[in-house]
Amino acid sequence: MITLRRRPVRLDAERIVLRLPAHSDFNAWTGLRDASRAFLTPWEPVWSADHLSRKSFTNRVTWAARASRAGTAFPLFIARRSDGALLGAITLDNIRRGPAQSGTIGYWIGEPFARQGYMAEAIGVLVHHAFTSLDLSRIEAACLPENTASRGVLEKSGFKYEGVAQSYLQIDGRWRNHVLYANLRRDRRGRTDAR
Repeated sequence: MITLRRRPVRLDAERIVLRLPAHSDFNAWTGLRDASRAFLTPWEPVWSADHLSRKSFTNRVTWAARASRAGTAFPLFIARRSDGALLGAITLDNIRRGPAQSGTIGYWIGEPFARQGYMAEAIGVLVHHAFTSLDLSRIEAACLPENTASRGVLEKSGFKYEGVAQSYLQIDGRWRNHVLYANLRRDRRGRTDAR
């Protein structure tokens, strides 16, 4: 049996680089997550007691490398090209092959870097990679209905509103409805406005 070794994913955009997390990112990641805690926690699952621990981060790095090699997920850090500063992360996960050829994106950005266009740039380069290099046909995303910033960046990035999923994810300690969006490689739907 021949095992193909995938090269680590690195996606370059105008102001940012998307790359796999490394063990050396621990201090930058924990610092940014901790400083952005109040900004992030209303939109995320409850953080475990060891969320910011070295062990938890090591597990995250190991999973990211393994998932990327297997082609099942691409958990990528968003770094500013000019100075390498960690801005946030974006993950293409739940990659389904065969008739589906689809995946789901999730993302977060540190509070100091929000609303500066970095996430739109990250979504754009990752979706392009998914459609052209990974041959996916559909990329899905979901967010809380009241998360106007996330909805706005998805719509700006070509995602179209598809509906509401009841009790979709546990966010901030309770089951929450989410609005669903999708971006299709060959989209003929025209504009679909959220209701």
